[in-house]
Amino acid sequence: MTTTLESRHGWEPALSVRQVLTLERVLAGEPEVVAGAGQLDRPVRWVHVAEAADVGVMLSGGEMVLTTGVLLAGDEAKQAEYIQSLHRAEASAVVLGLGRAFPAPPEVMRRAAERCGLPMVVLHRPFPFAELTEEVQSRLVRRKFAAVSLSETVRTELTALITAGAPLQRLLDEVARHSGCPVVLTNLAHRVLATAGERSAVDDVLRDWERVARQAGAGAEGGWISAELGGRGERWGRLLLCGYRGDAATGRLLADRAAEALVLHRMLGGSAHSWEEESAQSLVTDLLSGVVPACRLLPRARAAGLPVNRRTFVPLVVLGRAPDELDRVLRLLGMSGLVAELADGRAAVLLSLARDQDAEALTAHFAARLRAGPGAVVAASDPRTGWDDVPGGLREARHVADAVADSSAALDLPAVVRLKDVHLRGLIRLLRDDPQVQSFAERELDGLLCAAEPELLNVLRTYLATGRNKSRTAQLHHVSRPALYRRLEVIQARLGVDLDDFEQAASVHIALLAHDAQQG
Repeated sequence: MTTTLESRHGWEPALSVRQVLTLERVLAGEPEVVAGAGQLDRPVRWVHVAEAADVGVMLSGGEMVLTTGVLLAGDEAKQAEYIQSLHRAEASAVVLGLGRAFPAPPEVMRRAAERCGLPMVVLHRPFPFAELTEEVQSRLVRRKFAAVSLSETVRTELTALITAGAPLQRLLDEVARHSGCPVVLTNLAHRVLATAGERSAVDDVLRDWERVARQAGAGAEGGWISAELGGRGERWGRLLLCGYRGDAATGRLLADRAAEALVLHRMLGGSAHSWEEESAQSLVTDLLSGVVPACRLLPRARAAGLPVNRRTFVPLVVLGRAPDELDRVLRLLGMSGLVAELADGRAAVLLSLARDQDAEALTAHFAARLRAGPGAVVAASDPRTGWDDVPGGLREARHVADAVADSSAALDLPAVVRLKDVHLRGLIRLLRDDPQVQSFAERELDGLLCAAEPELLNVLRTYLATGRNKSRTAQLHHVSRPALYRRLEVIQARLGVDLDDFEQAASVHIALLAHDAQQG
């Protein structure tokens, strides 16, 4: 179901009164608007010639009525009733051809039309009304055909995308291409779930979203067209075409077809994630990538319901917990935040806290709830008070999470792991893509890597991670100490190093950390 101010007569394509008055045939008649000049954007659904005073009984609304006034001349009561009858029937406008009946605009009709807000136009050089009727009707028919053609095109293309398993964003991009304006998908609380269209235009729409969205919902002007989304007796949200510049009826038809496709997409399970989850994931992905400046993502975050004014942000990356569990914990603690799934079973959380709240304590409380079960690791950057610093904070938290992932030292980590807690391992993670670091790792470990003996590499890894503790290493690998000594001798021979020498052992340890980081 779609709603706009422009029309109350279904989706049939219409010309406005203003557009009719610009037709070449009408301009030749020297039209003059003598009343209702502020209502010229009313839609004209049909053109009708009528002279009787009770003309309204023959109308259904939206007609432009043409008259010579021949049956109204000399009777001011009939003239007033004629206008009142048109007003009651919700006619779009009345066009009076000046001539024998009325050589000048009749004042009674003009005043009545002005009171009713009915556009009244006089033609100083009348012409056969049949010419205007024919031209307007043919234009309306062509518009209707074009609208139906567009409807079928959009339906076919969106259905094909759904059949191919296209994501929600792909469907919205297609709708934006056909509409030529920003497209916004919201839930029932006006929170933005997804957008499409030219980036700068979308940013303009989202800049003051809370106010704009509610005005649009109340029937705001300016080409805003909305379609409700729902099915099985339940409403889910709304699709909005923001500032549609084409014919309003065509825009409503386009919005309806798009809404039908989105409902079908959701009911068929077009994605493993809900629209809310996809919205959060898209925003966090853009923040992490750094491709889009943070300032340009601020309207999206605000429109998505994340508090951003005078807030402290704590970027986190959590290992070992599903996004829905993180959402539940946030709600349980009454904290505002954004949760998004990342790769490799990780999730990003962006906490948004009031400036007067203790960010460190609340983050620790959140982490403690998550670490009640086994396997959870909460990596964090330091709190950020500026939105522009959030992307860097998210990348730092992800880097910390990378550094502790699959680490044998993970059991000794604090509740909230920060950059200072990952020490050398964190530095190596940062430098792992450096060609010189890669060459160093290959050179130091060449003897073991070429031999393709992963068991020796595992022994070396454990030995160095335990601080060269032979008893602990033997215990972890379930071998006797003499057996471990023999393996260490083979390792030292292959690498050409003395692991009892601190500097040589440190060099091998750094190379092994770099190798593991590159493999990871």
